[in-house]
Amino acid sequence: MQLKGIHHVSAITANAQVNLHFYTKVLGMRLIKKTVNQDNPSVYHLFYGDEKGSAGTELTYFEIPHAARNHDGNNSISEISLRVKNDHALTFWKKRFEELNVEHEEITEVFNRQTLRFKDFEGQRMALISDEKNTGVESGKPWEKSPVPQEFGITGLGPVKLTVPDAKQTITTLTEILGFHKKGHYPSPIPGQSDIIVYETGEGGTGAEVHIEERNDLPRERLGRGGVHHVAFRVDNDDELHDWIQKVKDEQMVNSGFVDRFYFKSLYFREPNRILFELATDGPGFATDEDMEHLGESLALPPFLEPKRNEIEAKLKPLQTKQ
Repeated sequence: MQLKGIHHVSAITANAQVNLHFYTKVLGMRLIKKTVNQDNPSVYHLFYGDEKGSAGTELTYFEIPHAARNHDGNNSISEISLRVKNDHALTFWKKRFEELNVEHEEITEVFNRQTLRFKDFEGQRMALISDEKNTGVESGKPWEKSPVPQEFGITGLGPVKLTVPDAKQTITTLTEILGFHKKGHYPSPIPGQSDIIVYETGEGGTGAEVHIEERNDLPRERLGRGGVHHVAFRVDNDDELHDWIQKVKDEQMVNSGFVDRFYFKSLYFREPNRILFELATDGPGFATDEDMEHLGESLALPPFLEPKRNEIEAKLKPLQTKQ
């Protein structure tokens, strides 16, 4: 049993149409699935990724119309990152952000990698990470029909940063339950704060890291638009997922048990600092109910929701999804 890396990250938007524009037209990711929140099918759940929605490339958004803005703080997934091929790609992205008026910082070095921090239209805290010095879990392949040239395209998910009041509790969950190991640390950008500690799993590298920031000077985050709902880690197959379920139960952690999301199978639980973790299988994948050439072009529903299609579609505002 070994987690292979980051599977996906799910965040919150208040406007699916603008979200779709930003992530496909500005960031150049592919819309790989237009579906609904399976726990609340009255709202969209949009999946973005590489050319085929490979595990480890999936950034997803739940639409919660009229959601208040996220109040940043503790007990949170405070930054998500996206991988690009090399340092030169970051120069391209900095120029692109300037041209498209995307809020961004200067290119800096973080944990020995060139990094470009930016925010989306709702203030989602993000970073582009160069893979020039990366050795570890393999990246995905940018979609050839993206408005961004393939050589500069986003290749997958990079490290996630967790901000917590008590790092030891989260570290214990990562290392003693989930099998992560310490990779290193780097200075906090906030004067007077502890170093940020890096943990990795599987083959390691940018696609398999969690960065832990301990802060006891912050209030608890109030989740809203521009905030991150959960992070999922990669499990190879269903059998291994059942082994993980048993392990989490043995640790007496409250959990969801086995959940069938149709495109993958999952387990959910909260670590002691109340951050929601998911373990998700790599398959069966997003071409299960759509042809690979036409992913994301129509509303896809898992089989248990298909009988309610007319009712669900009637409640959704149509999205312009031409890519």
